[in-house]
Amino acid sequence: MNNVYIYEGDFISLLNIILYLLKNNLKPNNIKTEDYFPSLFENIISLSIPNDEKIIDKITRSFGIKALILMHYVFLSNEENKELILYYFFRNALKYHHNIIYYRNLKCVSEVLRISGYIRHEVHKMKGFLRFKELEGNVLYAEMEPTNDILFLLSCHFAKRLKNEFWIIKDKKRKIKSVYDKKQFKILNEEEFQLIDPKESTNEQEYETLWKTFYKTIGIKERKNDRCRRNFMPKKYWKYITEVSEEL
Repeated sequence: MNNVYIYEGDFISLLNIILYLLKNNLKPNNIKTEDYFPSLFENIISLSIPNDEKIIDKITRSFGIKALILMHYVFLSNEENKELILYYFFRNALKYHHNIIYYRNLKCVSEVLRISGYIRHEVHKMKGFLRFKELEGNVLYAEMEPTNDILFLLSCHFAKRLKNEFWIIKDKKRKIKSVYDKKQFKILNEEEFQLIDPKESTNEQEYETLWKTFYKTIGIKERKNDRCRRNFMPKKYWKYITEVSEEL
């Protein structure tokens, strides 16, 4: 039977269960969230481990901030076996400490670097592709459906970029929202925060028309290259990009 260990679904919980497994010399076949549906050949093991939030400081001192950031990026990815990858990365980091990120010959390290690079790439794209609309009450509102769970990373960026605005960013794929009040942002689920019938401001439609007109005006018809445009602006993002959404 394959032993599958269950964690609560957040980053702190995952780190704590990995540390527990390593301290007790337990080798998991996999680590999954509570909603995981096992196969006939898998044995589900749920451990009552208190969440020690100080584990972040311990990892930073032992492995370095760069390693911690890479681990967090992998956690935010949609990689199927990300928890197991982090388990092996953690295990090797206990041996190599701050130098772990340089051991690219280790499969777990190369996987962590690959996945984290993919996360950074998507965050970079969404910084440019995200489109805010002005709602009544001077609140900026944007929707997206990213491949990975990058709402937290995007919120950190826009908390600096739009620090003097009220804004809401909704991840429709995961049904969560980031709500910013000019001081800090909080990521809430549908039950914690519901935006009932958000109405656009009276000027929003005019803004959108002006932006679409500008986009079409600066384009040079003779140099249009749809293939090149799709490389820089993949179609999966077009749904929420004001200037090209109608082309779908």
